[in-house]
Amino acid sequence: MQRRLFTAALAAFVSFTALAQAPDWKSVRIGVEGAYPPFSEVGPDGKLKGFDIDIAFALCARMKAQCSLVPQEWDGMIPALQVRKFDAIIASMAATDERRRVVAFSDKYYNTPARLVAKAGAALAATPEGLKGKRIGVQRSTIHDRYVTDTFKASEIVRYGKADEVYLDLVAGRIDLAMGDSVAIDGGLLKKPQGKGFAFFGPAYNEVKYFGTGSSIAVRKADTALAERFNTAIKALRADGGYKQIQDRYFDFDVYGDAK
Repeated sequence: MQRRLFTAALAAFVSFTALAQAPDWKSVRIGVEGAYPPFSEVGPDGKLKGFDIDIAFALCARMKAQCSLVPQEWDGMIPALQVRKFDAIIASMAATDERRRVVAFSDKYYNTPARLVAKAGAALAATPEGLKGKRIGVQRSTIHDRYVTDTFKASEIVRYGKADEVYLDLVAGRIDLAMGDSVAIDGGLLKKPQGKGFAFFGPAYNEVKYFGTGSSIAVRKADTALAERFNTAIKALRADGGYKQIQDRYFDFDVYGDAK
């Protein structure tokens, strides 16, 4: 009897301790990239701006949480989350099965396809044979990196730390084409003066195996309660019109994708 009482007391103590140590998420540190316009970039005033940034603050407002932004280079984003440099990632991160092995995700907050881009009239065929020997630029450790690596095996894949670096080398002619998010390429290259003479070619890519189910908020696997809080906030933001207000600042089309 005493052993049972001791075991029950110990279990109650462990449960109480775990509850006491569980974060209340009144403050949340969010990892952002700051080098992925129009989703996230540093403005002339040195402040972070963009769709991801506005979404982050809008979600925090609906969660009644005090949020702080922590800039982080893309290829170190998940490792930094794991060592608790921040609590969540809002950085246009696609929720893929591969990433789900190491982090948990919220519902999506937008979903746009990938595209290939090159000089207009380059007469490139978006097939492994058509791009044989061509230099394809891509941001390192992204879904686009994985796709071109697996698909265009006869091409030379050139990897960069930031999307802007990809665009610079494409314009300079050091690579033949690039792959990335269609909206990021449009806003970060094609709508800028240096993007004159460049265009998308080939299909829109959205295969779930590579491109996931949409850009979502990543948290540590132990912090699923935080993911659920973000889910509730995303639903509220879309229901109260706040999402459309933010979207319309940057885009003239629906970036959310299918209403799932």
